[in-house]
Amino acid sequence: MNKIIRMLLLTDACFIFAAGLFGPIYAIFVANIGGDLLDAGWAWGAFMLAAGVVVYVLSRWENRFKHYEQLIIGGYAVRSLAIFGYLFVSNPLSLIVVQVVLGLGEAFTLPAYDALFTRSIDKGQEASQWGDWEAMDYIVTAFSAIIGGAIATAFGFKILFISMFGVSLVGLMLSIRLAPQILGRLPRPVPVESGKEK
Repeated sequence: MNKIIRMLLLTDACFIFAAGLFGPIYAIFVANIGGDLLDAGWAWGAFMLAAGVVVYVLSRWENRFKHYEQLIIGGYAVRSLAIFGYLFVSNPLSLIVVQVVLGLGEAFTLPAYDALFTRSIDKGQEASQWGDWEAMDYIVTAFSAIIGGAIATAFGFKILFISMFGVSLVGLMLSIRLAPQILGRLPRPVPVESGKEK
């Protein structure tokens, strides 16, 4: 397994873990903010619809975009922002807004992530290395579901959301290593020579 595949697995594992902490107890949180099962359905549907529509549109544009790493980092940043937004959710409507933002972040990330992952697979290892991602997804989600339930039970949803945000920030920081050229592309200040008259 090459370095890029390992880094992609590690960064995505952080975001899968963060989301998995909340997934199994999502409906309980909706009830806590005054919603019902229908509200839970609307909020989840808003997330899926936003992600699905924008993925379809962006994936056409991303075919012509050379730096997938930058799109992945941008998408992860939006997802971290959305996770932070859970701390301020107080009613079903605000939850829908956060879910839409989360869906937009996923839409930026997924096509670019899949393209970079596919491009970086070692020759002849397509099945096994995509299998590595699938296995990671299931295993990380399993552990995060248990841990998320324990955190919410012991400390409440606010601590759970702070934990999710912290894990997502770790993933975001790790993802920056995918595109070291970004730092090199930032404009450098031009030195000003003093003491010379024109």
